[in-house]
Amino acid sequence: MTSPNSGSEHEGLVIRDNRRIDPKTGEVREGAGKTADRSSPAAPAEAKPDEGLAAELATQLAERTADLQRLQAEYSNYRKRVERDRVTVREQAVANVLTELLPVLDDIGRARDHGELTGGFAKVSEALEAAVGKLGLTTYGTKGDPFDPTVHEALIHSYSAAVSEPTAVEILQPGYRLGERVLRPARVAVAEPEEPAGGASDAATTGEAGEAAADPEDN
Repeated sequence: MTSPNSGSEHEGLVIRDNRRIDPKTGEVREGAGKTADRSSPAAPAEAKPDEGLAAELATQLAERTADLQRLQAEYSNYRKRVERDRVTVREQAVANVLTELLPVLDDIGRARDHGELTGGFAKVSEALEAAVGKLGLTTYGTKGDPFDPTVHEALIHSYSAAVSEPTAVEILQPGYRLGERVLRPARVAVAEPEEPAGGASDAATTGEAGEAAADPEDN
């Protein structure tokens, strides 16, 4: 028995055959698959990068890079300055110690000149001189050296016909250097060339002749 409402339940139902192949003819239907394509969700469009954000990030990266380079340069300069100060302090400390030993070295030199440097004292003095030599101490000053006020200290002054320029004719005490630094100048006797004989009288004669020529009464 058919329900009186069965026809009304199926009146609004529509059935569509979306198959690509027609089951009756076996041929491909025109427009097959277009409905499915229209119903399928569209692929999302590729997102474009925000050019303003990229520029801001590039600026920040450049600033951070510049900060790191500046810090690296400052640290490098700091290390160089510390190393330079360390070397300076070391050289000053060595110079102070060697300066205190100079009188001892002078005594050793005088003893050697008088032939008194013998026995155990000679070995001790040689060891001391070798030790200060390793620290960079050197002596200078030789008889006949041209006088140089930057490295020589003149204690005696004289004139001599045997020299043509101011010359250290005697080394009274040797000079000492630490590298290029003078710890004590060489103390020397200096001789200068003698003035030509009669130089003063010739000058006086020349002066008198000039005065006579200038006096109108002599004419």
